[in-house]
Amino acid sequence: MKNLKLKSARAAKDLSQDELAKICGVSRQTISALEKGDYNPTINLCIAICKALDKTLDELFWDP
Repeated sequence: MKNLKLKSARAAKDLSQDELAKICGVSRQTISALEKGDYNPTINLCIAICKALDKTLDELFWDP
């Protein structure tokens, strides 16, 4: 399932996939795969993304 919340939050911060990847210490392909729903991230990566985007885990990774 696509993670449109992640993509939207990244765009709202005016960050490219590459920029977010560098902040989080992963490849651009990892961020792309996350947004496409093709990759299940570690909790550490989830936390790094949340910090970079000023969001909570629930806001980006929880489906009600």
